[in-house]
Amino acid sequence: MAANRPMEWNGNHTSVTMFVLRGLSDKKELQLILFPIFLGIYLLTLIWNLGLILLIRMDSHLHTPMYFFLSFLSFIDICYSSSISPRMLSDFFKDEKRISFIACATQYFIAAWMGMAECCLLAAMAYDRYVAIGSPLQYSAIVTPGLCSKMVAGAYVSGFLISLSLTVSCFHLYYCGPNIIQHFFCDLPRIIPLSCSNAFISQIILLLEAIFILFGSLLVILLSYAFIVASILNISSGKGSAKAVNTCASHLATVTLFFGTALSVYMRPSSSHSMKQDKVLSVFYVILIPVLNPLIYSLRNKEIKEALERVIKRKTY
Repeated sequence: MAANRPMEWNGNHTSVTMFVLRGLSDKKELQLILFPIFLGIYLLTLIWNLGLILLIRMDSHLHTPMYFFLSFLSFIDICYSSSISPRMLSDFFKDEKRISFIACATQYFIAAWMGMAECCLLAAMAYDRYVAIGSPLQYSAIVTPGLCSKMVAGAYVSGFLISLSLTVSCFHLYYCGPNIIQHFFCDLPRIIPLSCSNAFISQIILLLEAIFILFGSLLVILLSYAFIVASILNISSGKGSAKAVNTCASHLATVTLFFGTALSVYMRPSSSHSMKQDKVLSVFYVILIPVLNPLIYSLRNKEIKEALERVIKRKTY
């Protein structure tokens, strides 16, 4: 058992220097099947998101607020996926999935930073869609490049500060014995129960900041869509209404996937679902959503397809 609990003598007590991740599955055969699938998904995440960022930068027709936000959403998805997927993939070949205390804290910090930033950015994108549909004539005067830059900077800074406070509040706790994390990555709700000190303050901070960011962003999104629905109902032509709905469809799908899975994992009592269900839902928002976002915005998007054709023609000739 000592091999599973790397310790360090610190004055009058010992403290944990390593955590052990349980991974997705203990079955070796299943791990061999999952490895090429998740490797392929991770590579597609990098290719599609990076490709979308480059396309938006290379084509002047896509230099609009919506695609400005979308390029930063793709960057967040790359960073978020890269904070977890590479280690998860390498762990498939390890019998004991050890991660150092510092590496665990770093992984959580980056993942939480990107997750919180995505919440704020999706709220900013909802506001952008509201102004585009509710006040189309004043759109360019309201949603200026300066405002877009401030909203993106606000999303990243808010995510950074909240992630930093969560990471510090969790990892300053005293860990003296149990060090097995029942997950495939370092996640706060699975780490805090391992602490030997009173974790009440850390749990309150986690709850308050989750309410502030998660529900705050969700409230902005719901209010924006309430105004969007009211604006669509005032549009007399059926064609105009259909165009307005189509404008929001991609963002609405992204919001539903992201907040739906996040709320399912973090807002349900731990007694109401098993560890396996938790892992399956986590795979969805950690692995699948970053690869689905560029697809959602690209597949039925005429502007993206036309921009891709223009870039290909330009490079060809």
